[in-house]
Amino acid sequence: MGSGKRTDYISWDEYFMGIAFLSGMRSKDPNTQVGACIVSADHKILSVGYNGFPNGCSDDVFPWCREGDPLETKYIYATHGELNAILNYRGGSLEGSTLYVTLFPCNECAKAIIQSGISEVVYDCDKYKDSESCIASRKMLGAAGVSVREYKHSDREIKIQL
Repeated sequence: MGSGKRTDYISWDEYFMGIAFLSGMRSKDPNTQVGACIVSADHKILSVGYNGFPNGCSDDVFPWCREGDPLETKYIYATHGELNAILNYRGGSLEGSTLYVTLFPCNECAKAIIQSGISEVVYDCDKYKDSESCIASRKMLGAAGVSVREYKHSDREIKIQL
C-alpha cells in the first residue's frame, strides 16, 4: 500500500537549476544573465550568485557595453555568477559541493571552482564551448578531477506568480 505522497514533485536537479535560473534574473546585464547555485552533498543550498558588479560599484554608473574602449565595457568590471556564488559563501569550506550554473564556466571561474573545493559542475548552456576560455576551463576542471555534466532538461514548465 502506497503512502499517498504526490509523485509530480520536481527533482533535485530541476530544483537547483531552477534556483540558478531565478538567481540569474537578478542580473542587470542587458545581454547575458548568468545564475549559479552551490549545493552541499546533502542537498542544502549553500550560496547563490549572478553576474554583476562588485558591491559599491553602481550598475547605474559602470558600463554594460560589450564593445569599445576596454575601460568602457563591462568585461573588466563584472563578476561572473559562479564566482559571485563562491565569494558570497560565508560558511567555511565548499569542499565536495556541487555548482549549478546556467552558462558553462570560463577559465577564470574554473580556477575559483577548483580552488574552492567544488567537486561537480552542472551547467545548462554551453554556447561558448569552442572559445579558448571554455577549452581551457574544461582542461583544468578535468585535470583537477571536477566532475562536469550538462543539465538534462525535463521540459517541465513551472509557473511562479509573484
